[in-house]
Amino acid sequence: MNRALTLLSLGAALACACTPLLANGNIENGKQKAATCFACHGTDGNAIDPQYPRLAGQYNMYIQQALHEYKVGKRDNAIMKGFVATLSDQDIEDVAAYFSSLPTKLDTLQGHIQGDSKQ
Repeated sequence: MNRALTLLSLGAALACACTPLLANGNIENGKQKAATCFACHGTDGNAIDPQYPRLAGQYNMYIQQALHEYKVGKRDNAIMKGFVATLSDQDIEDVAAYFSSLPTKLDTLQGHIQGDSKQ
């Protein structure tokens, strides 16, 4: 019985600890907050220029992680660091919710790998 209670308590503690990571953003707010992203990543998240990642349909948590990494300098890109500098955690969740909700046009990596001249 003690073992079951211990496991249950541990599970509850982990669930509470992970809750902020699983928070859902607001898609409509994210669309408004992502307006500055559209120049490079496209309004629909499907960047035309292969030097910019396609964000449409990307995993929500991956987008959040990437934005946080740009913000703290773990990812080194001066342009992205400048864009994310003013974003709150909620803003990041909203932007990630928006881009992850969009349909992707990426079905292969052709034309999206540096040095790939076949388009």
